[in-house]
Amino acid sequence: MTQRTIQGVFEREADLLRAAELVNQHGWCIVDIYTPYPIHATARLMGLRRSRLPYAAGAFGALGAGLALWFQFWASAQDWPINVGGRPWNSLAAFVPAAFETMVLFAGLGVVLTWLLRSRLYPGRAAILPAPGVTDDRFVLQVQNPEPEDEAASLRQLLRACHARGFEESETS
Repeated sequence: MTQRTIQGVFEREADLLRAAELVNQHGWCIVDIYTPYPIHATARLMGLRRSRLPYAAGAFGALGAGLALWFQFWASAQDWPINVGGRPWNSLAAFVPAAFETMVLFAGLGVVLTWLLRSRLYPGRAAILPAPGVTDDRFVLQVQNPEPEDEAASLRQLLRACHARGFEESETS
């Protein structure tokens, strides 16, 4: 199924945000917003849910802490028990610093890998940019093309009223 989109290219952040608000008020579907730097209002304008990455961080952190505690216990009490000064082999207090560091390491790496896989940013994948200069100094609002042609014309007119520098239409599959 192909999806036709109209991209409005803006030079200022304020024009982009105003256009996105008006597009939402008219009930048109915003496909994506491209900006050269993060703008936190765009998530609300696109209707995105809160990120689930904190859950991935918690799961990977718990996995890392559990593996570190298990390995330290196995190494000191099962595989190579050495009695040093009459201390117990399975001293949990001695295992906490290494378990904490492993928890932080696993959580950080796990979140990065989860984000890369979820975003489909595989090595060697070419970037697909909707307009030239979008990563430098341009702002792009990508809206799903409305079905009736008069709706598409009114969308173009709305973007033009918000100081859109240019338009591009494309089809994606």
